[in-house]
Amino acid sequence: MANGAVRLDLDGNPIKPLTICMIGAGGFIGSHLCEKLLNETPHKILALDVYNDKIKHLLEPDTSEWAERIQFHRINIKHDSRLEGLVKMADLTINLAAICTPADYNTRPLDTIYSNFIDALPVVKYCSENNKRLIHFSTCEVYGKTIGSFLPKDHPLRQDPEFYVLKEDTSPCIFGSIEKQRWSYACAKQLIERLVYAEGAENGLEFTIVRPFNWIGPRMDFIPGIDGPSEGVPRVLACFSNNLLRREPLKLVDGGESQRTFIYIKDAIEAVLLMIENPERANGHIFNVGNPNNEVTVRQLAEMMTKVYSKVSGETAIESPTIDVSSKEFYGEGYDDSDKRIPDMTIINRQLGWNPKTSLWDLLESTLTYQHRTYAEAVKKATSKPVAS
Repeated sequence: MANGAVRLDLDGNPIKPLTICMIGAGGFIGSHLCEKLLNETPHKILALDVYNDKIKHLLEPDTSEWAERIQFHRINIKHDSRLEGLVKMADLTINLAAICTPADYNTRPLDTIYSNFIDALPVVKYCSENNKRLIHFSTCEVYGKTIGSFLPKDHPLRQDPEFYVLKEDTSPCIFGSIEKQRWSYACAKQLIERLVYAEGAENGLEFTIVRPFNWIGPRMDFIPGIDGPSEGVPRVLACFSNNLLRREPLKLVDGGESQRTFIYIKDAIEAVLLMIENPERANGHIFNVGNPNNEVTVRQLAEMMTKVYSKVSGETAIESPTIDVSSKEFYGEGYDDSDKRIPDMTIINRQLGWNPKTSLWDLLESTLTYQHRTYAEAVKKATSKPVAS
């Protein structure tokens, strides 16, 4: 960071250096946020996580320019008495910790509910009791299904944005039935949002809630059997990347008809930095952070990723690049899905003047270049090993 230059917030006031307690700093979003803070700001980071593989490069002794500004604390927030002390030491706590992989919502609903609701309770409590600001990461899943999805398939109102664009302050949160355990995550996330909001209303907690809409980029998730469990099922981008690296068809769940919007992690992190540094504009708000211009069906995403991967790897696509599987086969009993996830961007644009920039093609090219560079050799080695009988 250029020394001496005073950084100003959106209202022209000098930004004071902060100490930030970041829970989940070792994850995908946390690692990008740590890089951004260290490279472009004077802020200090208390980085809390169980793993630090994704931020190892920031903790090396030879990155001495940062050594004073980032401390790693190996903590599982579930049962660690050090948590409150670290929240007290900081000006701001950012909670990124969550189980947020759809394959887990069905198979580990109890872990999912505990991780996203129960384990987050002390964080909210410590921020509230010690008058510390909280930026809490939620999810676009809290919206559940769109109103439009309940209309008949060919109903003209399904095409009306009023029935599918998701707005922080007016859209209802509609979940499937209780036996559809996939909603365990969304429901836990919604309840913690309500609790954070109530702490703000009753006890004056200064909070901002972030609802990410499919943030993707380098270091997202894991590649099964390479840097994650071989029987693990990561989210769609890593799932498809894994298939491309192994030259296997991309599995389309229920025909890949669900619609999603994707945003480049670097665009999304810009939005988070604005929230960190503009509390006057961000406090008390819930922000959608996504890119409504990058909307595709999961099938279109698979087709696009196949093309982009051929370009970055120089390999021709396999003969049948996709294969249809049922959700029951892929995720097990109790799966259900949201149909469309298009964020309304009015509030974040008004409060923080933020807009995403990167097109879907460009962000896929950048991400798949990273995936190919990082994993191609390891996958080749893993797939060429003779299988023990």
